[in-house]
Amino acid sequence: MSEVSDAVAGRAKRVVIADDDDDIRGLMTIAAKRAGVDIVAAVDNGRAALTAVQSGDIDLAVLDISMPGLNGVEVAEAIRADDATRSTLILMVSASVQLLTDHGVVADRSDSFLVKPFSPRALSTRIREMLQLGEPA
Repeated sequence: MSEVSDAVAGRAKRVVIADDDDDIRGLMTIAAKRAGVDIVAAVDNGRAALTAVQSGDIDLAVLDISMPGLNGVEVAEAIRADDATRSTLILMVSASVQLLTDHGVVADRSDSFLVKPFSPRALSTRIREMLQLGEPA
């Protein structure tokens, strides 16, 4: 393995969080920190989330479906359409089970989902599972 790939393999996983509700975004940030990841951005709208993911080397985007500007589905579609970001994992969150399950939103545009309300522990566990991280120390 080269020095560059050794460095990449050893780095903390990089996550972008997007939710327009300040309290929920704060909860997501706490849960992600507990999962042991590097939070690159915690933003309140879809455009900022997409910009953060496009900044490079993002392992996971946690996206609320209902956000101003671009919604979570539109952000996910843009991530999947770009060769540079296509491999970014996507975790969708929504208070609406119907939004998460209608029209293949979860199956076609994301890798997993959580229904609000969720506990910080549940989100932290899901993040660790998706990024194949062990239990926190």
